[in-house]
Amino acid sequence: MSDLKIIGSEEWCVFKNLGIPAIKARVDSGAKTSSIQATNTKIVIRGVQEWVKFEVNPLQENRSIAIQCEAQLVDRRMVKSSSGISEERLVVKTAVTMGGETFDIELTLANRDTMEFRMLLGREAISDRFMVNPAVNYQVQSFEDDEINKKYAPYFKKKTGLKIALLASNPNLYSNKRIMEAAEARGHEIVFLNVELAYMKLDAHSPEIRYRGGNILKEFDAVIPRIKPSVTFYGCALIRQFNNLGVYCQNAAEAISQSRDKLFASQLFSKNDIHIPITGFAKSPADTKDLIKMVNGAPLIIKLLESTQGKGVVLAETNKAAESVINAFKSVNTNILVQEFIKEANGQDIRCFVVNNKVVASIQRQAEKGEFRANIHQGGKASIVKITSEERKLAQKAAKVLNLAVAGVDIIRSNKGPLLLEVNSSPGLEGIENATGKDIANTMIMAIERKLRFNG
Repeated sequence: MSDLKIIGSEEWCVFKNLGIPAIKARVDSGAKTSSIQATNTKIVIRGVQEWVKFEVNPLQENRSIAIQCEAQLVDRRMVKSSSGISEERLVVKTAVTMGGETFDIELTLANRDTMEFRMLLGREAISDRFMVNPAVNYQVQSFEDDEINKKYAPYFKKKTGLKIALLASNPNLYSNKRIMEAAEARGHEIVFLNVELAYMKLDAHSPEIRYRGGNILKEFDAVIPRIKPSVTFYGCALIRQFNNLGVYCQNAAEAISQSRDKLFASQLFSKNDIHIPITGFAKSPADTKDLIKMVNGAPLIIKLLESTQGKGVVLAETNKAAESVINAFKSVNTNILVQEFIKEANGQDIRCFVVNNKVVASIQRQAEKGEFRANIHQGGKASIVKITSEERKLAQKAAKVLNLAVAGVDIIRSNKGPLLLEVNSSPGLEGIENATGKDIANTMIMAIERKLRFNG
């Protein structure tokens, strides 16, 4: 044992055969197999052997560097992630160098975007070679920032000249950070603009948008709107102003407004033969009993006209409870929808992410025990799901009817077939990217490039 080298809880690894000059790893003797962040995996056959092509972003929070790798496939294993979801992972074998020692290592290819480290070094790789001292770091080799910059200098992309504005409220949200990363990774300049800090000058000769005390915003090629519900009116006014200035807005103001008005959206869906749960709307409390009967009675769902992430949505278990809740909302002049409850869905729904009329990813969301809302923000759990062609067409048609280039379309499976629940014009990326491993932020940026006929 005394001949074993000491390594710390964090170490740098080099994968010469994969073309990775340095990647930081968390050393975890509690995990059996080592794992590396990998996206866009593709199996190729060479003779009688299976190989895997995959992409690695070796530096945390930096998507601008993507290294194309390939290695021989040696296994497929069921692995339980830290979130408790079991999934099949591809296993490859390659050589790793730590300090002066090079040896073969098995790696599972995993989505580690939300993890602190792009790589995990498990006990199979370190047993009989190293002893771990968790109190120290970088015992066998250490790279300073300038060394890492030199190693990765050939991979940095040049600026392309496309200038994009992300119009939102919180720069620290996962979705906003990912969109910023994806734009920068493709060599674009992207600026975060807080909706509430921008203001406009309406003038036939020189219309303007200004920001934070007088800075004139100009020369943007595109705007990505991520407008929270509480600033829908003001955010849409800004989007219209950008559009008047000749800037491409990925989702138009009218499309966002329509999607936020659940009553108007439901009327559009009905008009275009898109099946939704039976929905009722009334103003007078005298009609409450018939309204409940119209949607097949309790249990039923009561929704605020403007709600998101499952907030403002209530399940009434009995007709009496439904009457009380509906009349309470009406007494304070709050507009609500009453909707039939699809019991056979068992707290599950499907989120389809649509970009330019194509479903680029889909997940199934399962509500927590005792909860009917499957939204991730309400504690719902996400998993990969294979959607039917009917569900795919429904998602595409719903986004098209609202004229949304980017949309999160929520579908529920019923005894009558798939039903449309709602369409979100600012769909979150965290749940669907983590569950599917797909780089949806990148897909959104590529969609802007195609729209602007940009060739970088």
